[in-house]
Amino acid sequence: MPLLRLQIHPRRPHGQQLKRLAVALLVLLLSYPCAAIVGALVPAGRIADTGAPTRQVQLIAGPIHYDFILPLDAATRTAFVDVPDATELMNMSGAQNLLVGWGARDFYTTVGTYGDVTARATWRGAVSDASVVRLDVVGAVPETLELRRLNMTDTQYARFLTALRATLTGDAPLDNPGFTTTDLFYPATGQFNLFRTCNVWVGQMIRAAGLRFGRWTPLPVSVSLSHWLYQSGD
Repeated sequence: MPLLRLQIHPRRPHGQQLKRLAVALLVLLLSYPCAAIVGALVPAGRIADTGAPTRQVQLIAGPIHYDFILPLDAATRTAFVDVPDATELMNMSGAQNLLVGWGARDFYTTVGTYGDVTARATWRGAVSDASVVRLDVVGAVPETLELRRLNMTDTQYARFLTALRATLTGDAPLDNPGFTTTDLFYPATGQFNLFRTCNVWVGQMIRAAGLRFGRWTPLPVSVSLSHWLYQSGD
């Protein structure tokens, strides 16, 4: 009786595995911005409101994300009245507007240029990192600076402020330097990752106010597109 020949399957060449991995990464890189566009196109968050718009929030774009600029009126001050350092910040001479942003703790709190951000901070931001809220004050916004605007009724603005304040998890700022001599970073709710970015948070806050906006806005272009589609005519 002849011996059964042992069948040994040849190993796939290592180079072929690398090619498959490269293709998978390429597909992921291409899919993410496409999904970011689709997410911006799908509307969500509209709550009927018959009031007339009386408040205006502005969106200022940075290289990779948007921040809110809020008027330092009585409603804004009241929303953060229980945050002592923020109250002191808003009472600074010349302060007319409050800047509010959200981001990954390691990445967002790095002082300097983006070249100063470590590989560790970038990796944690992509996978999962604790989040922070950044508060700062600015003077009058020049009329020549054409920023995207969100027009809100009193009710919508109240909901918006409530959502912003709820993002802060403490009333004591972190002990680290900021981008300016006045800004403050506070621990915030939620983890930062590629699927919940600073721009996703921006969209979340806008929808919390009751305004129509894109359902998922991970990139600056997502925010820009959603604003153009759903808010530029208001």
